[in-house]
Amino acid sequence: VQLQASGGGLVETGGSLRLSCAASRWNNIMGWFRQAPGKEREFVAAISRSGGVISYADSVKGRFTISRDNAENTVYLQMNSLKPEDTAVYYCAAGSSFGGRLSNYDYWGQGTQVTVSS
Repeated sequence: VQLQASGGGLVETGGSLRLSCAASRWNNIMGWFRQAPGKEREFVAAISRSGGVISYADSVKGRFTISRDNAENTVYLQMNSLKPEDTAVYYCAAGSSFGGRLSNYDYWGQGTQVTVSS
């Protein structure tokens, strides 16, 4: 499975961005992770194959929304009310086990940079 993430950029505090991740093969559990400089990669959100089960990290609940378009083989991450601490490289991932651990996912995209200015 090849994953291509896009949509990152520079935004001011309080702004919004929408990340997209297109997959070469579908029917996987999809997730978003992020990694800030000097920090470990951390879970952001996950969505089940049907879209009926969703999980968020506490730090993004109420601000970020994960969704998927199974017809387009694409998963999205709508990010609102962005904060400087959201600055990171964001990675999409595909796997067969639902959850927030890196080990739940077998395939990773190349990452897209999100920078939130204060």
